[in-house]
Amino acid sequence: MKALIFSIACLCWPLLSAQAENIDYPELKKSDANIIGHVLNKNSKEHLPYITIALKGTTIGTVTDATGHYFLKNLPEGRFILEVTSVGYKTVRRNVTLKKGHTLEEDFEIEEDLVALDGVVISANRSETTRRMAPTLVNVLDLKMFETTNSSTLSQGLNFQPGVRVETNCQNCGFQQVRMNGLDGPYTQILIDSRPIFSALSGIYGLEQIPANMIERVEVMRGGGSALFGSSAIAGTINIITKEPLRNSGQLTHTFTSIGGSSSFDNNTSINASLVTDDQRAGLYVFGQNRARSSYDDDGDGYTEMPKLKNQTVGLRSYFKTSTYSKLTFEYHHMQEFRRGGDMLNRPPHEANIAEQLEHSINGGGVKFDLSSPNEKYRLSFFSSAQHTDRDSYYGGGQDPNAYGKTTDLTFMAGSQYVYSFNNFLFMPSDLTTGVEYSRDALEDNMWGYNRYTKQTVNINSAFLQNEWKNEKWSILVGARLDKHNLMDHVIINPRANLRFNPTENMNLRLSYSSGFRAPQAFDEDLHVANVGGTVSMIERAPNLKEEKSQSFSASADIYRRFGAFQANFLLEGFYTQLLDVFVIEDTDEYRDGVLIKQRRNGSGAKVMGFTIEGKLAYLSLLQLQAGATLQRSRYDEPEKWSSTAPAEKKIFRTPNIYGYFTATYTPVKALNIAFSGTYTGSMLVKHLAGYVANDVAVKTRDFLDLGFKASYDFSIYKSTVLQLNVGVQNLFDAYQEDFDKGRKRDSDYIYGPAAPRSYFAGVRISY
Repeated sequence: MKALIFSIACLCWPLLSAQAENIDYPELKKSDANIIGHVLNKNSKEHLPYITIALKGTTIGTVTDATGHYFLKNLPEGRFILEVTSVGYKTVRRNVTLKKGHTLEEDFEIEEDLVALDGVVISANRSETTRRMAPTLVNVLDLKMFETTNSSTLSQGLNFQPGVRVETNCQNCGFQQVRMNGLDGPYTQILIDSRPIFSALSGIYGLEQIPANMIERVEVMRGGGSALFGSSAIAGTINIITKEPLRNSGQLTHTFTSIGGSSSFDNNTSINASLVTDDQRAGLYVFGQNRARSSYDDDGDGYTEMPKLKNQTVGLRSYFKTSTYSKLTFEYHHMQEFRRGGDMLNRPPHEANIAEQLEHSINGGGVKFDLSSPNEKYRLSFFSSAQHTDRDSYYGGGQDPNAYGKTTDLTFMAGSQYVYSFNNFLFMPSDLTTGVEYSRDALEDNMWGYNRYTKQTVNINSAFLQNEWKNEKWSILVGARLDKHNLMDHVIINPRANLRFNPTENMNLRLSYSSGFRAPQAFDEDLHVANVGGTVSMIERAPNLKEEKSQSFSASADIYRRFGAFQANFLLEGFYTQLLDVFVIEDTDEYRDGVLIKQRRNGSGAKVMGFTIEGKLAYLSLLQLQAGATLQRSRYDEPEKWSSTAPAEKKIFRTPNIYGYFTATYTPVKALNIAFSGTYTGSMLVKHLAGYVANDVAVKTRDFLDLGFKASYDFSIYKSTVLQLNVGVQNLFDAYQEDFDKGRKRDSDYIYGPAAPRSYFAGVRISY
């Protein structure tokens, strides 16, 4: 930690000193310089409420009121850019000159951006930039998509992104993992507000624990990202941006779902509120969710296909603008979860034939301080995040009293980032980004009855440097990140290079190269090993296990067009990833103190390649269509042994050659919204372990089309208070697995396809 603080000080002191000598800071005392105005919809000419108006490069801003008007008062003198932004609308900027004692009237007409052209993203280069100008391709999952698809958690919403698939991997505990570009969960780095505090342990069940009302947007960047965010960002990164308060508001929502049309129900209640001071200097956003889901047994054998679930989440995000050019942000969340699967759920787990029971208590959060110069020449950030997980567990069967366990995990990271903008560096304007980070993960896992004990401490010291030359037509980015991992005796260097070319304003062509790595740690998300008949298992590292490395290449064309009242977007992306010394898990048939030993070793390597297509079409706000598909090929270089009795396989398990999604919304009147959505999962290869079946076998599954429908209507009941009622069906044609194992000897990992059968839901929402 001392080394980190010293590094940050050494990095920042000369930079700050140099800037202090060259920047003329204007007097920022309050004056009677004001701006008033209103914001209209360019097409309908309606006044727009709750649109953000800000002086670009400062912390000064406000939102329009319920009538679409705004007032900025006592502003600093000088020349500024007045910026108008809102989700779903194109950003508008205007130069203004502020003088003491003068009031300007600045009125705006803004146009709907129905294909998310001007949305702000961070994940492409660690700085805010519009999606159009980002050096690498970033897809955005916004709150509207969560609402359209009736997704109450992160895991449900992620299915509606190109190149991304979320699947359930256990009938007992219902653990889910995200797969990007044909690679499974450990290859994707999950971030909360750009910080990698989503540890291997929290990654097992965390996708289902993060509620939608905690999220402002989710940024999905496919392809290697280790040069930006460190270990495990091989398939891509998922950056969860939490909600920041914008105005005084509140919302209460409840959704009731009947699973399979049976007596199994899922009740989900969420609440959130925002409070912002009149001068917009401080704000607080608080949120909470309570979820209670019954277990579901599809085939009537007395064993769950979906576990019982109780989940509570509370949290907040707040900010305080310490000056015109500095801001302090704080985020905190607490998640409490109970889940139980198997049989005899009304009895203690050690009295059941098969039981997996887990109780999680998670506390996490972060703090960030941002400082910029008045002319936006430099931006400096200090940040720190942490998350602690406490888990009580039972994995076992056969009325085994020894299968209780406890796991604790503390993840901490801190660092600093500095960005300097050159008016011209060599041949073009550029942004130089540099920084240092330190992260630590301390985990202990104990199953006392089986003498199974794992203690793992991971310390990583990192430094990164990149420069992006950019203008409206070109972006050229080169950079690298150095990571020193305590489980490796050498420094890992991950370079990246990105090229963006805009031959026209509405066409983006991109080329990207990046490398990545995964450290050879013993504990990963696969500490959860699905069991057969309640057999307890653990994973050990093979002698001389090396880190897994990757090389990723991608090329894309992103095209936007307008046809009168229509807006359209078409995306085509090709990708190729080569994995070296790939990690594989192999059965050893060895038992130690009653525990089945599995071994993680280096395989021969693997290659994943394919292309993704996505299209969006919108006609005003009346009709919006969106669809995406990924066609891919995932193969090991040589057949890899996965069972002592079954043949080795060259094809990577659980990687369909084609998968995709679609959404369609129709809004005939402003209050009524009708939505259809769906996902398609092609045939894939799945492991089926002996127990219920005689021998281990690799099964080729059928394909699935999971369709959903939702209709909602908004009632204005008092001033700005709105009541919404909604109903719908998920998995409309009941595309669900039909060959589950039955009874005590079932393979709980033999599960594939949609997460739930046909289910009916109804909901109510009150917002103001």
